[in-house]
Amino acid sequence: MGKISNEELLLKLTSKFDGHINLVSEPYGLLTFETEREQIIEVLSFLKTDLQFIHLTDITGIHYPDQEKPFGVIYHVHSLVNGVRVRIKVFLASADVHIPTATTLWDGANWMERETYDFFGIVFDGHPDLRRILNVDDMTVFPMRREYPLEDPNRIDKKDYFFGR
Repeated sequence: MGKISNEELLLKLTSKFDGHINLVSEPYGLLTFETEREQIIEVLSFLKTDLQFIHLTDITGIHYPDQEKPFGVIYHVHSLVNGVRVRIKVFLASADVHIPTATTLWDGANWMERETYDFFGIVFDGHPDLRRILNVDDMTVFPMRREYPLEDPNRIDKKDYFFGR
């Protein structure tokens, strides 16, 4: 099978998931789109079984605190046969950061989801062992969330008058 183009891939996805493939873009030639939490496993399963995207490259999270749905889960999948990569984004409301696990499709999703949970607090429903992987178990915060100021506002060594301003 020859290399599939992004247009062909997008046509197959939109014909299968009519109305659930949104905000399509191609930054640097990488097909990127958004879908909903309810469709993510079905979309990933279709990519894996029907379109031969057998390699799960990465699962990670992002946090945009100013958006309506501030938390995102990003999936990168790769078709080694076709030489094509795809990025799938799912955004979640801060009150409900649950998403189905991809460990039912790829065993390698296990540690990627644990890392995303550990740093962003996104809960992967159905995960076989969702617990912290890099931070200490009794940690009560999620360090990659943008919930705290980057610097201590009480620091005095960065005041303008120390620099003649």
